[in-house]
Amino acid sequence: MTSEIPARPELGDVVVGVDGSPSGRTAALWAATEADRRGRPLHLVHAADTDRRALFANAETIQAVREAGRELLIDTANTVQERFPDLAITKELSRQEPVAGLRASAGDRGTIVVGNRGLGGFSALMLGSVGLGVAARAEAPVIVVRGEGDRPESGSVTAAVHGASDRGWLLVAAAEADARKAVLRLVSVWNVLTHVGSVATMLDDLDEIARQRVHEIKALADLVREYYPGLIVSHHVETGTSTPGILVEASAHTDLLVMGREHRTLGVGPSLGRVAHTLLHHAHCPVQIVPPAFATRVEET
Repeated sequence: MTSEIPARPELGDVVVGVDGSPSGRTAALWAATEADRRGRPLHLVHAADTDRRALFANAETIQAVREAGRELLIDTANTVQERFPDLAITKELSRQEPVAGLRASAGDRGTIVVGNRGLGGFSALMLGSVGLGVAARAEAPVIVVRGEGDRPESGSVTAAVHGASDRGWLLVAAAEADARKAVLRLVSVWNVLTHVGSVATMLDDLDEIARQRVHEIKALADLVREYYPGLIVSHHVETGTSTPGILVEASAHTDLLVMGREHRTLGVGPSLGRVAHTLLHHAHCPVQIVPPAFATRVEET
């Protein structure tokens, strides 16, 4: 009797922030490719922030902002439609600020895509304000489009894994690789310096920790193969002293780097860990951040 293949996670609609910048245009076209690959609609969102602007701007200014936003959405939709004539596209002029507007549009099922530099409604994205804000707070996966747009595809998706707790969001990475007909590479960085000064400082103990890490990553690879029998999955444990540095280097040889978002709170709201923060600023390819709540829903399906 053959075993039944477990239910696979479903990649949702694609929501992309539109702001009129070159980076935003690149993100829109990348998002269109992603939506077309998934067979899902593309939602263009321009966050005009008119609710806040209304507190200090007159009615004429607000109306001008809205008109400019509508024209931008139409122009972007036309550009995308020329390249993807059969793609279903919607346009939304949000009254909210960018982070809130994108979160509201995506809900907890879509995927948010943003560029790595902004303009207008997405100002200061170059410094990470909107991209980091969405990645830290969204209930849905977020992809920040980085890297050279004309770089040849590598045919691989890379998942930055740590251990057994990554199984939920890892299936999202597997779904991305499957949709691309790409290889899924599981990369785990074992930083020996994290154990220096602890009770486990003997070489034998360190060797055992390393073997345990390899065992956990292999188990994750086996889990992915159970869900996706036809997917080519490789797994590697890299040794080094800089986890962000090794992952940034890995991003130069893959089409998408996926990682889970840690449970962190900093100040008055959630924040990203050091590794995710570094990748969103320095990776050579688009980076996808999967939030804990989304990963939990994947595991429950």
